[in-house]
Amino acid sequence: MRKILVLVALIPMISFSQKKEVLQYFISKDSLVGVKNEKGKIIVPAQFKIFSIIENGDLVKEETIYFDGFKKDEDKEKNAWGYVYDRKGNFLYRPFLYDNGADYFEEGVRRFVKNGKVGFADRNGKTVIEPIHDFVSPFNFGYASFCDGCDWEKTNDEHKAIVGGTWGVMNNRGETVQPAAKQSEKDVELNGELYPYPFQYSEKEKKILQFFEKQNKQLSGIYYVNHYNKLAENEKKLFFEIVERPKENFPYFQVNTYDTGKINSGSSRFNFLVSEDGKDFYAQDYEVEKLPFEKWLKKEMKEAEKFQKEHPDHPNKLKK
Repeated sequence: MRKILVLVALIPMISFSQKKEVLQYFISKDSLVGVKNEKGKIIVPAQFKIFSIIENGDLVKEETIYFDGFKKDEDKEKNAWGYVYDRKGNFLYRPFLYDNGADYFEEGVRRFVKNGKVGFADRNGKTVIEPIHDFVSPFNFGYASFCDGCDWEKTNDEHKAIVGGTWGVMNNRGETVQPAAKQSEKDVELNGELYPYPFQYSEKEKKILQFFEKQNKQLSGIYYVNHYNKLAENEKKLFFEIVERPKENFPYFQVNTYDTGKINSGSSRFNFLVSEDGKDFYAQDYEVEKLPFEKWLKKEMKEAEKFQKEHPDHPNKLKK
């Protein structure tokens, strides 16, 4: 199933470009995939064996062109999967291999591999953190762990674990960050250490976050209603942070939701978009990609009430 959904899951779920040139995937006689424009000009030659489902003539909907596979007769690169090009046909990077495919976007960026090192690129394909470390985790709550001199070791369940090396923590500018000297309620726990709260906001951005704080009780009730273990009321609280700001081809603030452990709560289901002027609020919905917030909230509340009715013994109840 993951391979079938790769075009939706691995590239940013939402495309916001204006007046983009129409690009189409095409399949050669020997079943290799490339991209051309609507006039038939080849942008990227057909040279890729693809594992996701692509039909001849499917549109390129994202800000970059992604090929989920490998080039014919290529030399394999460790921890890399697929190829990303810009819409003019220039090669950009090879995504980091994760979960049998290309790395997901987290907090506006995703990992890529170059010469065995791991860096980060944004949704437009721009390198935002240079590849200098042997391994870097995805970003979560503004931080990512990295290691140098580490390697992969196969485990008993056929997955791989990273062993050895020297570890550190970076912020979203790629700078190494040291554990917090003073403890604060806002500190973030990572690898057993506390790190300073990483976010800073303008007055406009604070007002955006206040919108979600006003909805916190209801959103938390919806999110935790199907949580398996009984939670205290102070544990059923969500946190909202702006993890991406408006840029070319993306005129939105992206607001991610985190639980009390500062873990991203629900992938795209509980992540939101706010227009650049701060007036329009949307949810990143699985089925329709972008849904007005109020409409999304009604849908989620209805589903939560249905779940509670069908599971009357579940420990975490909705409170209206």
